[in-house]
Amino acid sequence: MPTFDVLRFAALCVMLAAAETLHGIARTVWLVPRVGKATALRWSVVTGSLLAFGLCWVFVPAIGAVGWRAHLGLGAGLAAFMASFDVAIGRGVMRLPWARIARDFDPRSGNGLSVGLLLLAGMPAAVAWLRGGPV
Repeated sequence: MPTFDVLRFAALCVMLAAAETLHGIARTVWLVPRVGKATALRWSVVTGSLLAFGLCWVFVPAIGAVGWRAHLGLGAGLAAFMASFDVAIGRGVMRLPWARIARDFDPRSGNGLSVGLLLLAGMPAAVAWLRGGPV
């Protein structure tokens, strides 16, 4: 059974949520007016993934996951947390209908959220591999 430091995992979840929230605000305020919504959404998959990778690069080693299973479990947990966070913000804060939230997860709508979540799921394993640690 994969094990890791749950408190540090929770801290990484909170940092990812905060960073991605600020990233979304910056995209909406600065990028959308300059390049349009569709282009901004495509770019934000890249910039958001790089932001998440940077946080994972710094914080994943301290979580203490060892082995592929543990790193993939960590990534799945991060992706599940971020998907839940997006749904909670959409429903609870923005009062969006379920159909609108579902569109955010559909890559055919031009939104790359599901692509970003898939990338996030693999990031802890990629970080461990790139750092040459025990994977």
